Amino acid sequence: MKYMLDTNICIYIIKQKPKNVIERFRQAQVSEIGVSSITLSELEYGVMKSAKPEQNKLALAQFIAPIEISAYDDVAAQHYGVIRAHLERQGTPIGSLDMLIAAHALSQNSVLITNNESEFKRVSNLKIENWAT
Repeated sequence: MKYMLDTNICIYIIKQKPKNVIERFRQAQVSEIGVSSITLSELEYGVMKSAKPEQNKLALAQFIAPIEISAYDDVAAQHYGVIRAHLERQGTPIGSLDMLIAAHALSQNSVLITNNESEFKRVSNLKIENWAT
């Protein structure tokens, strides 16, 4: 997988805005795009806490259908250990789920597509792109 989508980018695509995210998403090949099982977990949580869970469940299913879902594995777990220890030593932690997603992207050698650059730029060697700017 060339591009791993962060949760915020998935939400933009599901909601069909902003337009620049949608345009960039359409330019990529479906085979190049994937989502971490961690991100899918966040999206499922968002559906269940929403005011319209049935409608949002359908929208999520339609979004996810053509996209590869990558299972979090032991290689990602090793990257997580390195990331968390490094960020704690630096005194610059990021959110728990963000660390897991970053580790997963690193383990896949994927570019993480996110609108949360301020957090993810703290992770050494993580390739990020922001399709929202």
